[in-house]
Amino acid sequence: MITGAASGIGREAAVLFAAEGACVVAVDVDEKNGRESVATIERAGGKAIFVKADVSKSDDCREMVAAAERTYGRLNVLFNNAGIMLGADDDAVATAEDVWERTMAVNARGVFLGCKHGIPALRRAGGGSIINTASFVAVLGAATPQIAYTASKGAVLAMTRELAVIHARENIRVNALCPGPLRTELLMKFLDTDEKKQRRLVHVPMGRFGESKEMAQAALFLASDESSYTTGATFLADGGITAAYVTPL
Repeated sequence: MITGAASGIGREAAVLFAAEGACVVAVDVDEKNGRESVATIERAGGKAIFVKADVSKSDDCREMVAAAERTYGRLNVLFNNAGIMLGADDDAVATAEDVWERTMAVNARGVFLGCKHGIPALRRAGGGSIINTASFVAVLGAATPQIAYTASKGAVLAMTRELAVIHARENIRVNALCPGPLRTELLMKFLDTDEKKQRRLVHVPMGRFGESKEMAQAALFLASDESSYTTGATFLADGGITAAYVTPL
């Protein structure tokens, strides 16, 4: 099950996972593009269903998990990927409280609710893998102010560590995928001037934005048995930005 599957990392992951043989539950609030993700998978011979859900709502998260079990019998992988970055997100002084609340509702509560309803299903399946999309800003302050987004991703990283410890002996692995700056619609809308883009890129050793396909490959590793001894990880796929600026404790 992949949330935020209508675009970006979520769509690329849905297509890739299906190509690798997974039965995919594509979840998003964007029904039109979510169904297009499913159609893309089906045209390639894969199996997928679409479930419309707002991950900030408990009932929606309960139903998306139920749909996975009804359709495919069990849930093995939960990719809590849905997230937002609002254009009005700024520093603590300038950011409106409703921007903070909405960002935290989707980015942090959405991961919590995905795990709340998804973990019982993973238990019923005998274990599995949870991947939570955090961000490089969970470990490194952003040069462009985005306080709500940064705080929400820090929450995702902290949740991931605790969940990994709590559920390790239930054969449930929990890891945080931490992308660097990506060439996604989400970020390009936020970095809406060349100046903002260059301010971000100047810190990336590789000198370019990452691509959603590259994050999908990282998620595939974390979902698969190839990462069977990996849990609680801050899995950075960030073009080297944190290596350049973060000093290990």
